Amino acid sequence: MTPLKFRRLTESDWPAVESIFREGIATGHATFEAEPPPWAAFDSGRHRDLRVVAEASDGDILGWVSASPTSGREVYRGVVEHSIYVGAGARGRGVGHGLLRAFLDLADEHGIWTVQASLFPENTASLRLHEQLGFRVVGRRERIAQMTYGPLAGTWRDTVLIERRR
Repeated sequence: MTPLKFRRLTESDWPAVESIFREGIATGHATFEAEPPPWAAFDSGRHRDLRVVAEASDGDILGWVSASPTSGREVYRGVVEHSIYVGAGARGRGVGHGLLRAFLDLADEHGIWTVQASLFPENTASLRLHEQLGFRVVGRRERIAQMTYGPLAGTWRDTVLIERRR
């Protein structure tokens, strides 16, 4: 594997980020979202300092991670919900591990004390990755929402709530 560079996600990365997002959506086990948002919605809904891409030495974007505040209340300023996506061709090669590690280091630098996510229980690779980097399962939300797209459309889905506390 070629050396990776982890850097801030910028608007110019959006075509690659959106493509990787679409690959994740196509699995049916990454998100309830049926389509990636437009750049403006992505940009306005995510913490500007907590966006990272994994870039190969040839400039290809192999994955990304970003976080959104869980609340606008001041007491929750250090709590974020994150999403991480690795391109199909880069999965199983350590990209996710390096990307999540870089993101967590950045979150620590910005005073984030809780990073959380809701994952589909079928996404075992992501659950393992997060466990390796200190996340723990805090609960399971049964039949939390219904899929609206793909072969699982109409199916009620569970999610596993995970968190990493500093």
